Amino acid sequence: MEQTLYGLIGGKLSHSYSKIIHEQLAGYPYELLPLPTEAEARAFMEKREFAAINVTIPYKQFVIPYCDEIDPKAKSIGAVNTIVNRGGRLYGYNTDYAGFAYLARAHGVDFSGKTVLILGTGGTHSTVEAVCRDGGARTVLAASRTGRGGALTYSEAMHRRDVQIIVNTTPCGMFPNVGKCMLDPTAFPLLEAVLDVVYNPFRTELVLRAAERGVTAAGGFEMLVAQAVYAAQYFTGRTFDAGQAVPEVSRRLQRELANVSLIGMPGCGKSSIGAALSKRLGKAFVDLDEEIERRTGCNIPDIFAREGEEAFRRYEAETLAEVSKRTGQVIACGGGVIKTAANVHALRQNGTVLWVQRALDKLATGGRPLSRGGAALKQLQTERTPLYRAAADAVLDNSASLDRVVQEAVQLVDAQPLL
Repeated sequence: MEQTLYGLIGGKLSHSYSKIIHEQLAGYPYELLPLPTEAEARAFMEKREFAAINVTIPYKQFVIPYCDEIDPKAKSIGAVNTIVNRGGRLYGYNTDYAGFAYLARAHGVDFSGKTVLILGTGGTHSTVEAVCRDGGARTVLAASRTGRGGALTYSEAMHRRDVQIIVNTTPCGMFPNVGKCMLDPTAFPLLEAVLDVVYNPFRTELVLRAAERGVTAAGGFEMLVAQAVYAAQYFTGRTFDAGQAVPEVSRRLQRELANVSLIGMPGCGKSSIGAALSKRLGKAFVDLDEEIERRTGCNIPDIFAREGEEAFRRYEAETLAEVSKRTGQVIACGGGVIKTAANVHALRQNGTVLWVQRALDKLATGGRPLSRGGAALKQLQTERTPLYRAAADAVLDNSASLDRVVQEAVQLVDAQPLL
């Protein structure tokens, strides 16, 4: 009987974008098939009731014995992420190799003669190591929590001042446990680039810190799309132009999935713009102050009056940490959200940040505890302007009609590079 099931198997798949990518790319139905235990994975593989599947953590090595034939590259790497059922025989491939090589090329990362530090020693490590070595890397180091098998511990790795490229292959920083980072990129004086195979969030904490350091930094979303393009070729027998398909699919999906966050002075129009922009983009709208009020059961001026600004900032950070994990939103933020680096990273991890600017005398100040107008408002603007500038991807001028401002916001978002 001809099999028709296409999908992804793995331990936990709540973070996966693979269904959206494959269905947009090639048009076949694609299912997420979580298999929490090895027993379930074993039963699934023994039945062979699928046309083709992708394989993710923790089964890229587990599935190898079930394959009747394995592509030489997958065999040398020791990991399979794509399996095609041809007449009951299972053929195993590794498209992660080509996907990671695409990511490196797309961001101008050249491994030739370089010292590369790979974080993690799991199945994806071997794929990344193969790309690095094939690319002429001078030295490839591994680091893990335990330091077993010849790997460095993370604390030992921090002392390797010769490292030029870092690649993360661990789940550290992956949804829902965002905001975590194994290493401090500033510890490596020769660092040129950081690549992270994690794609949810679009920018992990490691990528954000590396970008702030001023080096090339990219998450794994383009790798995910690229490996899907190469997998779809095995699935369908069709040939896709990766150089065209990957950027097109990546941009289309990021426009759909990425958040747009609005920052700026209190009363500059973030909520009004955000509500209208969310409708224009087909995204959910979140007013962060309203969300804080909903969670605390108390309005913002009362929180300031009863508990002070420090308590409010704590509620704000906690609320933003949860809201910013989700995608497909327009988020209107309070004026002081940019006062902590963690908040800025939370906003930047999944999308674009627009700084809404409006003339000081046009700001609405009613009911805003820290912006009563006059000299105090001017001082607040002076203090926060450098923070807004550092946090923003682009500036949105709110001096025209709402329709024109929203149209300008759409253009600014579309003009941003891939996350």
